[in-house]
Amino acid sequence: MENRNAGLVGDRIRWIKLRSVRLPLQHAVSDAKVLTGRQPALDAVSLLFAEIETEQGHAGLGFTYTLRTGGPAQYAHAMEVAPLLIGEDPNDIARLWSKLAWAGASVGRSGVAVQAIAALDTALWDIKARRAKLPLAKLLGAQRDSVPCYNTSGGYLQASIEEVIDRAEQSRARGIGGLKIKVGQPDRQLDLRRVEALRKHFGEQVPLMVDVNQQWDRSTALRMGRALEQYRLEWIEEPLAAHDLAGHAALAAQLDTPIGTGEMLTSAADVAAYVESGAVDVIMHDAPRIGGITPFLKVASLAESRGMIMAPHFVMEIHLHLAAAYEHQVWVEHFEWLEPAFNERLDIRDGLMLVPQRPGLGLTLSEQVEAWTLASWTCGTRA
Repeated sequence: MENRNAGLVGDRIRWIKLRSVRLPLQHAVSDAKVLTGRQPALDAVSLLFAEIETEQGHAGLGFTYTLRTGGPAQYAHAMEVAPLLIGEDPNDIARLWSKLAWAGASVGRSGVAVQAIAALDTALWDIKARRAKLPLAKLLGAQRDSVPCYNTSGGYLQASIEEVIDRAEQSRARGIGGLKIKVGQPDRQLDLRRVEALRKHFGEQVPLMVDVNQQWDRSTALRMGRALEQYRLEWIEEPLAAHDLAGHAALAAQLDTPIGTGEMLTSAADVAAYVESGAVDVIMHDAPRIGGITPFLKVASLAESRGMIMAPHFVMEIHLHLAAAYEHQVWVEHFEWLEPAFNERLDIRDGLMLVPQRPGLGLTLSEQVEAWTLASWTCGTRA
């Protein structure tokens, strides 16, 4: 696409660095997809970091990720499209997103093709906020300075219910408000016992959620949903296959418990279809998975116009800022998994995750990242 304002550019992108990183988890975890034999246990997160610098000395950091497979593919695609940003005005974020998406049009506008763009897109937003000396949430027009949060990392299925409760106690002691546990086991009674044990231990006042990870069919989801009504859950997450829009809509209409999904959708268009049809009560899209902050905000605006609850999936380091700028009820998911990659930590108090007051995302890479880097690549020139 031609840049008609090229003669008016006051700053230009001069240098980009990409890193492919494999961040190991302290302990492998298993959700229902592992127990049903569909996936192996998860023992690491693949990350693609993008660092961008401009001629005027502004810098930004962005990242995307994938679980189990796809990291090398994201890195390879990013290396192909990143050079197209050299010489461009970093302020033109929407136009640059489209430019990169058109460059990869032959492989589509979903999945790896846009997830690679997400790292670059997020770095551009980081530059914009840092240049303005504002946290990204403030740049976007914050609705709040803190967001209700819940923990997921302590609720996986390889752990006994006693271990889950112990981890939940640790989360509550840290200031985290809600608790989410994994369900979807082949033995449905085991799921119900885990939920009952957690509700009995923590009482009625602690927000509790469950995540099925797409492992129920429609009839099972309805039966289990009705059985779970007594526990007054905040939501049932991914009860059905991610693209079963009609099934989610029918389930949401028949249950009192809110239904949430969206994390496994890999394009803004897929998420928008759920929002526009009102097929779920809680929209749970993921900025890196659908192409970055630019498409995330478009979907969030659509959800906002319909008054939906929003609970973005994973990457609290990015989603905290985006959730803080959302008008209606919102949650942020707490995972400590990515903390070792950064020098900074998010502050959590009284059930709320506080928006950092540092400019941009407020993140810098830790020294440990170098040891986990599988490959790195640069283009352009530094001053």
